Amino acid sequence: MTTAIVFPGQGSQYVGMGKDLYEKHSQAKEMFDAADTIVGYALSRICFEGPEETLRQTKHTQPAIFLHSIVLSKFLTHIPAIMTGGHSVGEYAALVYAGVLSFEDGLKLVQLRGELMQCAGELHRGTMAAIVGLDEALVEQVCSDSNDVGIVQCANYNSPGQVVISGSVDGVKKAMSIAKERGAKLVKELVVSGAFHSPLMQPAYDGLHNALAEIKFADAKIPVYANVTAQPVTKADEIRLLLEKQILAPVRWEESVRNMGNDGATHFVEVGPGKVLQGLIKRIKTDAQTFGVDKEQDIQGLQII
Repeated sequence: MTTAIVFPGQGSQYVGMGKDLYEKHSQAKEMFDAADTIVGYALSRICFEGPEETLRQTKHTQPAIFLHSIVLSKFLTHIPAIMTGGHSVGEYAALVYAGVLSFEDGLKLVQLRGELMQCAGELHRGTMAAIVGLDEALVEQVCSDSNDVGIVQCANYNSPGQVVISGSVDGVKKAMSIAKERGAKLVKELVVSGAFHSPLMQPAYDGLHNALAEIKFADAKIPVYANVTAQPVTKADEIRLLLEKQILAPVRWEESVRNMGNDGATHFVEVGPGKVLQGLIKRIKTDAQTFGVDKEQDIQGLQII
């Protein structure tokens, strides 16, 4: 039995996340309180009470998910994980879990990332859409055939037959239309504040580049499967470079999970809000055992591993 710990990305958040941990564990309370001090506002209150429209703002969503994930991870020291990874912003939680970043530095970076990505979305209006039922190559061709009206590219390779595209409104709209014509089972525009993992995030890339250069990175204690390459990395300098590229590049989640499986992972534990990654992993690696740790009661339930 080999276990991989994985961390979810934006879209998994919900009002009330982490409140049970805060009320029942002094360590969790200390971390939520410390996070409020680090970010300079009551992030914990937004996690616990919302309102939903505030939590859904990218500048709050990303640090909220990161915080919830890291607090939960502190109660999983009994899980002998030998590899880790995260979906988009979840990769930052994976890097803290692997000892690459400190909790404080990770939270500062994620706060800045969320702010920069929200600003980039306001500066360069864009959108994203999920395409279900077409293989990767066909979705890539759809994007190529739509680039005459605006930027559009694959942003998330999530699971077999599920790819998210991202770019300008006109480019994504045309790609959605072509995808329907070419037999997609489902084409759905997503409610997002920007064209994440596309060239429209260049202003966010520029801002994050400078911040990443100033943060201390350590070599990973266990391999981290990077979004950009889907390959395991452990060296600090390589991790920093890949994290910089991540904001513009597609998230290669399907390939990452396959590579974890090829490297021996049989059990996958999603640590953080929701069950999105568990669903994706079951479609990618049908023989995998998947578990989720989201609430306080899940910590005790994970003794089965």
